[in-house]
Amino acid sequence: MGFGDRLWRALGAGLGCGLGLVTFGLSSPTLAVRFADGTVAFDHLPSFFGASTPYPDTWVSGTTYFFKLQVPANAGEPLQRIEITQQAAPETIQFIPEATRAYIGRSQKDRLGLGKVTFQEQTLTVNFDPPVPPGTLVTLAVSPEQNPQFAGVYLFSVTVFPAGEKVRGQMVGTGRLQFYRGDDW
Repeated sequence: MGFGDRLWRALGAGLGCGLGLVTFGLSSPTLAVRFADGTVAFDHLPSFFGASTPYPDTWVSGTTYFFKLQVPANAGEPLQRIEITQQAAPETIQFIPEATRAYIGRSQKDRLGLGKVTFQEQTLTVNFDPPVPPGTLVTLAVSPEQNPQFAGVYLFSVTVFPAGEKVRGQMVGTGRLQFYRGDDW
């Protein structure tokens, strides 16, 4: 039995686990974005490019953190929601949900529509209205109440969700922000 035969046999076994197999025209089979229970997931995940801030000093207020990702043209579904969750750190950074903005590309002139934005239990949840179509580079601009008072590395997991009633979130990366005390430079 060759590799291709083993692959098809493994994919066939995956059908019992809730994965479906779908074909599009004459193209080769692809894992479906709809599971047996009706859950929708991305066909190809958005790519996360990282997090940054122009002001990495501790105790700075009025700053912004930027999270950048690309929804690929072959995502199969539009992007509905992003969750940014702070990992264990010396202190929790408090975000201001109503100050959150989203842009197409790197320019702040082409804004994306936002729905409900919340901050709860170290997680900032951003809903897009309308959902972001495949093929879009997204810059998410989030505002903290202020930078943390303790210097160090702060990590944020980034999870994306496609549009739909019943969806599966998928973590696409970890944003890393380094904060310095003024005398640490």
